[in-house]
Amino acid sequence: MKKISRRTFNTTLTLGLGMMVNAPKACAVQKRADKKLGIALVGLGSYSTYQLAPALQETTHCRLAGIVTGTPEKEQKWAEKYNLPKESIYNYDNFDTIAKNDDIDIVYVVLPNSMHADFCIRAAKAGKHVICEKPMAVSVAECDAIIAACKKAGVKLSVGYRLHSEPYTKELMRIVKEKTYGEVRYVAADAAYNSRGNPNQWRLDKALSGGGALMNMGVYSIQSAIYGTGMNPTSVTAQEFSTRPEYFKDTDETITAQFEFPNGAVGNIFTSHNANINRHFSTFDKGWVELNPANNYGPLSGRTSDGKVLEFPHQSQQGLQMDDFSKHIMQGTPNVAPGEMGKRDMIIVEAIYQSIKEDGKKIPLDLGMMGIV
Repeated sequence: MKKISRRTFNTTLTLGLGMMVNAPKACAVQKRADKKLGIALVGLGSYSTYQLAPALQETTHCRLAGIVTGTPEKEQKWAEKYNLPKESIYNYDNFDTIAKNDDIDIVYVVLPNSMHADFCIRAAKAGKHVICEKPMAVSVAECDAIIAACKKAGVKLSVGYRLHSEPYTKELMRIVKEKTYGEVRYVAADAAYNSRGNPNQWRLDKALSGGGALMNMGVYSIQSAIYGTGMNPTSVTAQEFSTRPEYFKDTDETITAQFEFPNGAVGNIFTSHNANINRHFSTFDKGWVELNPANNYGPLSGRTSDGKVLEFPHQSQQGLQMDDFSKHIMQGTPNVAPGEMGKRDMIIVEAIYQSIKEDGKKIPLDLGMMGIV
């Protein structure tokens, strides 16, 4: 398994794995159902700052209980804003001592992709349940290591797939499952945005991101194609192109891919860091369903071929996601986005990159053994 590093950090996956031997069991599984579980956010970038932390002020089953940051200025700012005690504020060097903090039940890893495996494994070793932001890791091997670490430590694992808790997406899943419009025949899943910011941002650094648009927005496209058919694909063919190579020097700019599904349905995904598109379309024997927008932070919008407009009250997707995982821990409800789902998607990502490398060769996918859709 490849070494995981960030230039400004000294932690390694090897350290995390090596310290797993005496991993303690999680203490939060038996929490009373009426108690809010404490979540510590690891990494205080824009997603934690503007989405996760605000959502945790409105959640029903969990709350913000701690932070982990490498920026001292953020420690004081967050402590004051969210009334966090000093003993629940950590940096990347003393992170492992979080094991002693009984007020923290869940660790949410919100770091650059190449750091996910290291901190997820260390969180599991500390006896904390784990939410890993998408994509789960930068390789299938790292996904396996995270899953193994959580199983060994006896903790729960979820991937930050917020849309699985979102009402428009859940309605799409229901329509597909119940075959409201018959058998699905085609799905199109587009997720992209136009990157015009700092060319030195970590998402454009392959050592930190593991890839470009595919490892970012492309994960939404893959997910959308799967829950828009209710099936895992059996093969994929992919293409890559770039119109701004001077900006996207190290990562993929735009990728398209075509899926085949077990019932003969086909699908197309489009993902890019050089276009703005955010749409899902599933067509069936007797109609179609469209979500547009389909994967932003909401509110989303949807309609069907028989003139129905999908309307649901807007709630924080992140809040719904974290509440769902908390209920899974406390009440034994289904884990709507388990680690195996993150691994499956990384298998598909690796197959897409392989197809591109081999000039658009069709790559077979054997995902039936995953036991998850």
